[in-house]
Amino acid sequence: MKVTVQSLESVKPAHSLALFNLIPVGLRVVAIQGVKTGFYIAMNGEGMLYSSEMFTPECRFKESVFENYYVIYSSTVYRQQESGRAWFLGLTKEGQVMKGNRVKKTKPSSHFVPRPIEVCMYREPSLHEIEDKHRSRKSSGTPTMNGGKAVNQDST
Repeated sequence: MKVTVQSLESVKPAHSLALFNLIPVGLRVVAIQGVKTGFYIAMNGEGMLYSSEMFTPECRFKESVFENYYVIYSSTVYRQQESGRAWFLGLTKEGQVMKGNRVKKTKPSSHFVPRPIEVCMYREPSLHEIEDKHRSRKSSGTPTMNGGKAVNQDST
């Protein structure tokens, strides 16, 4: 499946407050920070979400990925006392925040699809690429040294 730039432009969020950074803070644990405000999403002991200027333990969410690439976020601090079921981050159809103890991981209200807005990827060269570059330098016939500057062979 090909995705064109035009199709990506049409699904941009309507408001800059809808953009979040996912910051890894542990193994499969993330902090969710608003891009514009810089505040963190946190869940209190009643299961309600709130924004926090400072990073606290309540700002830590376990990130779980389903086979269909949906992602769910559960509180690392709070869960149901009797059953031990995790409290999840969820939104209603209208975009209102749901109470964590009312959200089930199997319901669409807790399923999120992260979409990278800006991706920075760096790739280290493989050994094959290094060998190919080394061979091409040998066949060029011009000796190099001192940072790749050509050495004049006639002035010895």
